[in-house]
Amino acid sequence: MPETFTRWDPLDHLKTDAELRMYLAACAEEAPGDGSLIRAARNDIARAGNFSALARDVGMTREGFYKALSENGN
Repeated sequence: MPETFTRWDPLDHLKTDAELRMYLAACAEEAPGDGSLIRAARNDIARAGNFSALARDVGMTREGFYKALSENGN
């Protein structure tokens, strides 16, 4: 019987603030030093919440926030 795989999405496992903090802390520990893992974790955490409200809270537009969290963002 062939194996089947599904895409793993951290949002399926990030339900509470404590889980979000632990996820970010784990990513910070494993980060290779180029910022890529931290950027991906921040993006996951932002997607776990209300992205538009989070963007407003940090004083950005939703589009600007997406861009900032993108692979080429700053």
